[in-house]
Parts: sequence; structure tokens; C-alpha cells
Amino acid sequence: MARITLVDDDQNILTSVAIALESEGHAVATYEDGAQALEAINASAPDLVISDIKMPRMDGMELLRRLRQSSDLPLIFLTSKDEEIDEVLGLTLGADDYVKKPFSQRLLLERVKAVLRRADTTTPVSEEDAKQVIKRGDLSLDPLRHSCKWRGEHVTLTVTEFLILQSLAQRPGFVKSRDALMDAAYDDQVYVDDRTIDSHIKRIRKKFRVVDKEFDQIETLYGVGYKYKEN
Repeated sequence: MARITLVDDDQNILTSVAIALESEGHAVATYEDGAQALEAINASAPDLVISDIKMPRMDGMELLRRLRQSSDLPLIFLTSKDEEIDEVLGLTLGADDYVKKPFSQRLLLERVKAVLRRADTTTPVSEEDAKQVIKRGDLSLDPLRHSCKWRGEHVTLTVTEFLILQSLAQRPGFVKSRDALMDAAYDDQVYVDDRTIDSHIKRIRKKFRVVDKEFDQIETLYGVGYKYKEN
């Protein structure tokens, strides 16, 4: 299964969540603050990070910032009910999902399963799976392998960025509102505002322009939303 790094300063949460994840066959390494976790992640990257936000020494936000400087490693935040502002900021910075405390183990395991499935690039592709690849001119998106290519070169996207781009590319020329893109990228229990979607679009464009500085396929329609240009 997956190697998961779990970070929380609450020992009870570390123990209970680790047991739940291990019961699903995952290998879990636990840490009580972001500084410990970051050192371990840099030494050997896991498949997924699950992190609390408010912790001593290095909080979850700073851990995410440092990870995003060099990695698109999937990350799920554990948040308290009163941390909505932090949640939105975390998603803007590039977190893939969050789960509010107190949470059911079943809900967390489903979120873990979804994020790992979207980020999996090792599963062999069958003939039927290959038909799901989206090709739009120079763009190729493989939803099952979470693979994105532009003119044959890989573009590394987070799970959320991939889902937003996939939603746009599925119907080129059609305008997608920010609400529609939120629905494509997040489930009903996750609230994000317009700035979050705008930030994701900005990062997607930036990543493509590393490969092609002339990339301009995602068009902004001010006050309306975004569309992927028809070729």
C-alpha cells in the first residue's frame, strides 16, 4: 500500500489515526511537529503527508510551504472547526484536501484513498483505461495515472491542479465558472473562495510556462470564469 507521514502534536490522534491507516495496510511514520517531519521527508519521501496545522516548532502551513518549494507530494490537513481561514489559505498554498476535527476514521480513510488514487502513477493502463486519456492539441491528460504532458514533456501538477485543468480541458471553448471548478476539484464538505481557484490557475499557468513560455491555453473571462481555448 502507501507510505504515509502523519504529523500532529496530539499523541491520541497520532495513535488512533496510525492504527486506522495501518489496518488498511499502509506503513505509517508519526511525528509531533513539522520540523521533525520535514527532516524525515527530505531523507525519504513518503507517498502522502497528513498534517495538523497548529503545532509547535514548525506548524503545518510552514511545512506545506517548504514542501511546495521542491515537491508536489500530496498533503491532507487535519484542522479544527475554528480554522476556516487557515483551511482556505492551506488549499491556496497547495494542500490537496483537509478533514475537520473531530472526524470519523472512515471519512479520513476515504479521503486518503481518493488522494492516493488520483496521484497513483504506477498502475498498469489497460486498453479501456487508455481511452480515458484526454488529448487537446499539445495537451495530454491521463486521469488514471495523474499524468500531464505538454508537447510530450511532463508537467507536474498537484491533485487539485490536475482536476481543475481536467475540468477545463474536457470541454474546450466552454466557460467554467469558479463554482464549477470548485465542484470539480473539491467535495461538498470543502469550502474555498474565488481567490483559491485563481491561485490554482496562476500556478497551473506558471508550471506550463516552465515547459513553454508562450503557453496561453487557459483564458480568463473576468467576472465569469475560465476556459480552455479551442485549437
